[in-house]
Amino acid sequence: MREKIVVFTGAGVSAESGLKTFRDMGGYWHQYSIESVASPAGWKTHPEAVLAFYNERRKDVLRASPNAAHLAIAALETRFDVVVITQNIDDLHERAGSTNVMHLHGEILNARSSVDPSLIYRLKSDVIDIGHLCEQNSQLRPDVVWFGEAVRFMDEAAMAFASASKVLTIGTSLSVYPAAGLVDEAKTSAEKYFVAPEYEYTPLGYRLLRGSAAVVVPHVVKCWMAGRKPC
Repeated sequence: MREKIVVFTGAGVSAESGLKTFRDMGGYWHQYSIESVASPAGWKTHPEAVLAFYNERRKDVLRASPNAAHLAIAALETRFDVVVITQNIDDLHERAGSTNVMHLHGEILNARSSVDPSLIYRLKSDVIDIGHLCEQNSQLRPDVVWFGEAVRFMDEAAMAFASASKVLTIGTSLSVYPAAGLVDEAKTSAEKYFVAPEYEYTPLGYRLLRGSAAVVVPHVVKCWMAGRKPC
């Protein structure tokens, strides 16, 4: 049985591919706050603005390419049993070659029914418009977890953390719950690292590796592939 690694990623890893975080977009997108285009209430009030917001983000994702961190994470699969748990809604991990990815906050390249969350569709274009309907004749919406909605795969993610012998956490502020609490599920005996360019708080039991994900993550992977701890 191969050694198990959990890689937990946040917006920082995709930012190095040119994708802005929600907060980096500023307080307003056109005349709407970020919360109003990322909540059920905002969807109910002005669905056109919500769709337009995510249509632009989707185009950004499709223009972006995996960076060195994504590629290094995917390379771990040649030697280890790897689970990637991400808060990101892009598909850069998959495009880099990772095959076992849990998207806690959904996937922007999917659409889903606004009345039945189980009806999820892979988009064939880069836009969802008013009038695009699911099989129940309900308006399609982005397959993204909004403020106030349940995060996905939390039980499966907690089990993965608890069973891993190595944990690599990258590019997350650990400020968005419940996902941020997953780092505490890792075993005390696990080898645990936290990669961030600048951060004052490091989770208990994790070693801080300060620097760019695109630089630090390939170094960590190279060390693990060689059977040694990162220095």
